[in-house]
Amino acid sequence: MARVLSHEGMIMDLPDDDHLTREGLDLAAPPPTPERVLLIACGALAREILDLIARNGWSHMDLTCLPAILHNHPDRIPDAVEEAVQKHRASHARIFVVYADCGTGGRLRATCDRLGLDMVDGPHCYSFFEGNARFAATAEEEFTAFYLTDFLVRQFDAFVWEPLGLDRHPQLRDTYFGHYTKLVYQAQTDDPALTARAQDCAARLGLAFERRLTGYGDLETALSGLSA
Repeated sequence: MARVLSHEGMIMDLPDDDHLTREGLDLAAPPPTPERVLLIACGALAREILDLIARNGWSHMDLTCLPAILHNHPDRIPDAVEEAVQKHRASHARIFVVYADCGTGGRLRATCDRLGLDMVDGPHCYSFFEGNARFAATAEEEFTAFYLTDFLVRQFDAFVWEPLGLDRHPQLRDTYFGHYTKLVYQAQTDDPALTARAQDCAARLGLAFERRLTGYGDLETALSGLSA
């Protein structure tokens, strides 16, 4: 289990991926000041955001994460984000939403605009990890690609295999993935073990495999603009 520095200066355990998927993350924050920024993020981004905060010394940032499994029900994301904003607005005047559109059909952007909040640009995390400009430039030639990130490789069963019923009805694989040609693993970290797991995911889906070491892409760019 990863270890992180809490906002109260104590070393604590970062919840495991199952907890981030189902429950999210809520770190106790210090007394707010005008300089502090609350990040309301997807649980699938918790490790990456905490790493960026530590690496860059962004000690003015606080983090709360909604359950990552909301991505399997994107229609629920805007209301969940608004509920989190209302919960924390009394303690944080500055809030930044660390979601892209994420399948909400523009509803999340409309919610953020109504609440006066900024959010990460892009259609989804695959785009901002790749870099929104680069992803858009190659979108037409890659419309048969299926993408996974570090988190989704680790949580492949919870997000793909089990929700689609492939654990019970593997014969449905071709129904779901017959029009895909390859699995693209967007690696945030250079981890041979994760690469091997991603290759296994591709094999289970019957797809060709491609790995791209993207790092954090436009996620780091977006957070770096939230200066103290």
